[in-house]
Amino acid sequence: MDYKELKDFIKSVAKSGVSEVEVKTDEMKLTVKVGPKGNSGTHTETIIQQIPVQTPFAAGTMIQQPMQNLQTQVQTPVENNTEEKKSEDDNYITIKSPMVGTFYRKPSPDKAPFVNVGDNVNENTVVCIIEAMKLFNEIEAEVSGKIVKILVDDSSPVEFEQALFLVDPS
Repeated sequence: MDYKELKDFIKSVAKSGVSEVEVKTDEMKLTVKVGPKGNSGTHTETIIQQIPVQTPFAAGTMIQQPMQNLQTQVQTPVENNTEEKKSEDDNYITIKSPMVGTFYRKPSPDKAPFVNVGDNVNENTVVCIIEAMKLFNEIEAEVSGKIVKILVDDSSPVEFEQALFLVDPS
């Protein structure tokens, strides 16, 4: 029953001379009481009760869970030798992740890693797999050189453009 139908129903009850009407449905209970006509002002009292519908949670009830204290560890870089490391890293080519996903060094848990530190790679060498949405994508080096450093742990999540490997092109 919408608002207009409800309003028309109340007006028709008030005009009919009936002092009280009660209507029950599966969704609501409506009671309309009309005061005696002898009063100078007509008084109509409307009481609407909603029958509660069975839901998993009572209306207005909130489930509260204790908030866990999250502690993050911030590592401050050691200022000694940072310039030396930057200059060394500038000589290397970085293989970056082309997508967001999970980084795997091996084709399967029982197999050997695709590449290790010290291995030589060329443009077509598969260096890792990145799983994204249940799809396993082979990532190729796209550069020739020697793997100097592996920057990500096996089975770790990686972001788009995150550095995965450092390659010495010489």
